[in-house]
Amino acid sequence: MAESFTKKENTKKKIKRSKDKQLRRDDRKENNNRGKNFEDMIVYVDVNGHFTAVPPHLQNRDADLAKAKKAQESAARHNDDFTGIVNYISDKGFGFITEDETGESVFFHIGQLTQTFEKNNKVTYKKELGAKGYQAVDLKK
Repeated sequence: MAESFTKKENTKKKIKRSKDKQLRRDDRKENNNRGKNFEDMIVYVDVNGHFTAVPPHLQNRDADLAKAKKAQESAARHNDDFTGIVNYISDKGFGFITEDETGESVFFHIGQLTQTFEKNNKVTYKKELGAKGYQAVDLKK
């Protein structure tokens, strides 16, 4: 007796699933993490507290310390006025400012504004450390 169309399609799907399963199995075998040597598993910490694959005796500590000092200085002066350009304003009530000195993007919320701003407006603001990084507060044109 001849097979129905549905039965043929189900058979094709079953064969395809088994081939896909075999391909996934082969991929897992090739790309597994077992068998790595000890040197590949070691992670080091640099001066700034970030993970790195570079051993301490090969790290450039002077450059890392200079970067850390510069970051601390910029964080210490977070109460100073900063300048930047509004590069994005969302309809949902937030936006981003590109800082003039560093080129970093700083978040702001429309609830913190006293004036209306448009894209490409030059603004001065203060930085405040929030939960997800710095936020611009006290924005002025």
